[in-house]
Amino acid sequence: MDHDKQGRDSFEFPKWANAIRLPVALMAAGAPVYILGMLYLLFDPGTTSVGYQPEQPVSYSHRLHAGELGIDCRYCHTGVEKGAAATLPPTQTCMNCHATIKTESDRLTLVRESYQTGLPIEWVRIHDLPDFVYFNHSAHVTRGIGCESCHGRIDQMEVVSQAEGLNMGWCLGCHRDPEAHLRPVDEATTMGWTPGLDQRELGAQLREARNINPPTDCSTCHR
Repeated sequence: MDHDKQGRDSFEFPKWANAIRLPVALMAAGAPVYILGMLYLLFDPGTTSVGYQPEQPVSYSHRLHAGELGIDCRYCHTGVEKGAAATLPPTQTCMNCHATIKTESDRLTLVRESYQTGLPIEWVRIHDLPDFVYFNHSAHVTRGIGCESCHGRIDQMEVVSQAEGLNMGWCLGCHRDPEAHLRPVDEATTMGWTPGLDQRELGAQLREARNINPPTDCSTCHR
């Protein structure tokens, strides 16, 4: 028993432990900086997917369709006023026009194939919120939040990219100050809309008239 106790009292770290002292010390000192940096990137809307612009299977131009031709967002994104998802248009929506327009265009080969086979086009999602976040398009559009408040000037984009960070801090900023974004409901999908008076004055009037008080509790988005 005495021998065992003496062995424990005289325990020494192996010599190889000396070689890792410096790396361990540097890791311990750098850990707080690393954690703070990651938290900054997580909550800063300027670094959260802004500018994400994936290549799509079909080179669809929003600048042409929503801009030059003036097609309303709701023609393709039919769910935006009715439910949580704005929805992607089925190929039939494309063929409503392209059955008679640009019928031989090479750029529309995949669209024609999708229409003939019934297999959907595999569009790449751009504005992709985490699975633990709930967002309802209709709750915003039907209260007068314009599409461009979140998505930017889609009508000027040849290739769509993410214009805003869409993170928690960015969303809470709008919920706490909705006056900066409110507009008449029938102008929600109008790109480049400008108020006839000061935006904050108009926003305050619309907020009071519609009794708009966006919640900021956790259960609003995390259900």
